[in-house]
Amino acid sequence: MLLTVACCRFASSTASSTGPLRVCVIGSGPAGFYTAHQLVKRIDDVHVDILDKFPVPFGLVRFGVAPDHPEIKNCINQFTVLARKEQCRFIGNVGLGQDVGLAQLRPHYHAVVLAYGAEEDKELGIPGEDTPGVYSARSFVGWYNGLPEHRQLDPDLSGEVGVVIGHGNVALDVARMLLTPVSRLKTTDMCTHAIEALARSRVKQVRLVGRRGPLQVAFTIKELREMTKLPHCSTLIDPSYFHSIKSLLSELPRPRRRITELMLSVAENRYDYRGDKRPAGGKEWGLSFLRSPVEIVSSPTTGRLDSLRLEINKLQGTWDSAKVVPTGEFEDMECDLAIRSIGYKTVRVGRDVPCDPVTGIVPNVAGRVLDRNKSYIRGLYCSGWVKTGPVGVILTTMNKAYETAEVIQEDFRSGTLPEPERGDILEKLNNELGVDTVSFSDWENIDRHEVREGEKKGKPREKIVDLTQMMDIVHKSR
Repeated sequence: MLLTVACCRFASSTASSTGPLRVCVIGSGPAGFYTAHQLVKRIDDVHVDILDKFPVPFGLVRFGVAPDHPEIKNCINQFTVLARKEQCRFIGNVGLGQDVGLAQLRPHYHAVVLAYGAEEDKELGIPGEDTPGVYSARSFVGWYNGLPEHRQLDPDLSGEVGVVIGHGNVALDVARMLLTPVSRLKTTDMCTHAIEALARSRVKQVRLVGRRGPLQVAFTIKELREMTKLPHCSTLIDPSYFHSIKSLLSELPRPRRRITELMLSVAENRYDYRGDKRPAGGKEWGLSFLRSPVEIVSSPTTGRLDSLRLEINKLQGTWDSAKVVPTGEFEDMECDLAIRSIGYKTVRVGRDVPCDPVTGIVPNVAGRVLDRNKSYIRGLYCSGWVKTGPVGVILTTMNKAYETAEVIQEDFRSGTLPEPERGDILEKLNNELGVDTVSFSDWENIDRHEVREGEKKGKPREKIVDLTQMMDIVHKSR
């Protein structure tokens, strides 16, 4: 998700006579750290330089994981151990395509790994998408998680009805943040500006809209179960969505069967779909299937969001390969807030960075980057979402990062990597390019400041969301 840079140098008894093998991993989120970790584990006498676009490391773990899921952030402990090792060096505040280009990095390394994630949202491409009151999930998540570029988002939460377009885990995260009691959020690392805004929020109903059916949802059962247990909040699902698929349940793979059975149970037994049994507080959320947004309608008087026009779909084919077929029938869903959560896409960060304009993926085979002629580019690799697209969870990212590290090791041992120039990249960044770099000890000073401020409010940390304030702490601590 974030454009960051991570570099690693390592040596082995099998290294060339010109010196230790050096590798640059561009991205210090999970993909970057897991790739670097495996390189350190696989190759003897390794030294790792880890650079990041921001003065703070950890990428999507810091800026993307929901505040009420702290257990998912435990991988930061492993990353910190790696960054503190004598073989490692963190260099923050360095952006690829901003402070340094790929062409400037490559001469310093035997291999470069692109692992900077997906930095932009996929768009619906429908009329009215820029209507006030419509937001992307990436910006909304970044707003409550302290991503500097979205700290000023200030979403309008004055209406009662919200719609989230998408049926993935991020969509559930967004809905959960809108409906969770603020008393719970106050004890998380959610930014104070977001907690204050959510405390004033009037949102009481959130509907998650997806273009496919119950058998094709992308969220996981853990997140769904968590949503069904929100205090003072109903889960409303129309049982009619399941009439035609009950007979298929026994044929489904176990994970898909379990999540479908949970949705069916909620729809049929737990709550009254007519909405006659709302709990105290009047909040509710629900799932709408087989609906594709075709237009966002604004109010003729205020110009703000008024409703979402949806085309009703049907599915053709088996559950795991079903195709969406529009029916030509439409319905309008009134709402005061709309958040699209249909995925992310990788952006091209320079002319010398390969990127498929359609998929947003760096062309590759098992992590080895391909040129326009589908030939390997010697010494260039990829990991994470630039390699696979924005799919899977952190465990998926870890496994794909291990695969990339393995092919680098293979190419290292076979002697196919290009020889780099001599010279420390840090010297080039500081002296030639004038970059105000940040060390891991500098980050730890920022970390201590955030933790101290959080303790005053009874929360794990109070994230700094302003880059200037981050750098002020760095400079004062030196």
